[in-house]
Amino acid sequence: MGDKNTERERPGIMHYIIRLILTAIVLGVTSFFTPGFSITGMWSMLLAAVVITLIDALVESLMGVDASPFGKGFKGFVIAAIIIYITQFIVPNMRVSIIGAILAAIVIGIIDAILPGRVM
Repeated sequence: MGDKNTERERPGIMHYIIRLILTAIVLGVTSFFTPGFSITGMWSMLLAAVVITLIDALVESLMGVDASPFGKGFKGFVIAAIIIYITQFIVPNMRVSIIGAILAAIVIGIIDAILPGRVM
């Protein structure tokens, strides 16, 4: 019975499913365009999307920092590159060099700016 302006609606499950699919697509596109960043296979892309989303949510809740590549300036960019780099140790068929993680954060940030809504 609160005012609509003070209540925050929580996104539904469809929001998260769409975000997960978009993140997997963005990772595939990023893999194609980014040297030092490769991910092969649909399941690896989906798993990487899940892992990145979970690590992003964890970082956001623990540190209060938006980990999107251009969400919070340089800090968000660096955290996004670190998340991408760490993900390769969890996801099979994903290989990322340090330079590849930095370039991937740039590519993902550009794609994220073009797509409606926040992907990463």
